[in-house]
Amino acid sequence: MSNPKKFFTFCCLLVFAVAVTQPVDAGDNEQAAQVPKCPVTGEPANLAQSFDTDLGPVYVCCKGCAKKLKIDPAPYAAKITAQRKVLAKLDRVQVSCPICGGPIDPVAYVEKDGKKVYACSKKCGAEIKENPGKYDKALLASYTYQTKCPVSGERIDPTASVKLTSGESIYFCCKGCMKKFEANPTKYTKKLEEQHISINPASLTKKTSEG
Repeated sequence: MSNPKKFFTFCCLLVFAVAVTQPVDAGDNEQAAQVPKCPVTGEPANLAQSFDTDLGPVYVCCKGCAKKLKIDPAPYAAKITAQRKVLAKLDRVQVSCPICGGPIDPVAYVEKDGKKVYACSKKCGAEIKENPGKYDKALLASYTYQTKCPVSGERIDPTASVKLTSGESIYFCCKGCMKKFEANPTKYTKKLEEQHISINPASLTKKTSEG
């Protein structure tokens, strides 16, 4: 952040609220009742639109709100804390290694606070085990709250995804559903919106498939 004093105040207000949690079993009704709010406008946050901080991602409704947070996050600290409490109750899936950012390996994981934390390799897993608190911020950013495939409605596979030109990644249960989405993304945007994921289908024009 550009203003060290503002950022220091921001960190002091937020540090007690930071917690690394694991996916929980949440029913559809419970999931729908918990709607993370943009700390700037109070509108539902777009879980495909986040602002990175030294304490992890903050989700906003638009890029304009991300810019306001970057200029001065302190006035929104209480609302960011409230957002984190809501996020902690939502189901989520770890999709990337908190050390290198690469795809996770399902067999490369360590136990942290009684939960599994995945890495891209046993080497990265060993590093997480050796320094469990060092990667808390990166771990928060390694999850997606898009837990269902927009095509089939099944649980996502972290290795089946498409990265949009706007930077977001959309996940699927299999490569077959990924191809269907690529062929007609507009058809599935409503299913994503039900998970608080809002995208511009045009951003798939120059798509790159991941995994």
